[in-house]
Amino acid sequence: MILDHYKNPLNKKLSSTFDAQVHHINPSCGDEITLNLSTVEGVITSITWDGQGCSISQASVSMLSDLVTDKTLEQADAIVKSFSELMASKGTAAGDPEVLEDAVVFAGVSKFPGRVKCALLGWMAFKDAAIQ
Repeated sequence: MILDHYKNPLNKKLSSTFDAQVHHINPSCGDEITLNLSTVEGVITSITWDGQGCSISQASVSMLSDLVTDKTLEQADAIVKSFSELMASKGTAAGDPEVLEDAVVFAGVSKFPGRVKCALLGWMAFKDAAIQ
């Protein structure tokens, strides 16, 4: 699933219209994400992004962009918290597929501290965009 999202990323093309734009870099490896967020009355209508980096960072933001589109900002915040908890679990949690859907595949990544930042890169960019 991770390789599929890496090879065929969802929403990877920055929209020219957006409400918030953020750019995040993982200083430990150089992965980068620019994320554009659009909302209407508290509902996420679009997340577009562009970036470069490892398969984990790119696949993770691809899944995020699909997962939270059409959700309220409050629903998306709960999803981000759930994913963050999964990444902090050091491999002890499986994640809730009802909340995270396909993103539960990153449970294995949580065993590798050096890769957790890669998986979280797009999620933290989204979080920053959502509070702008």
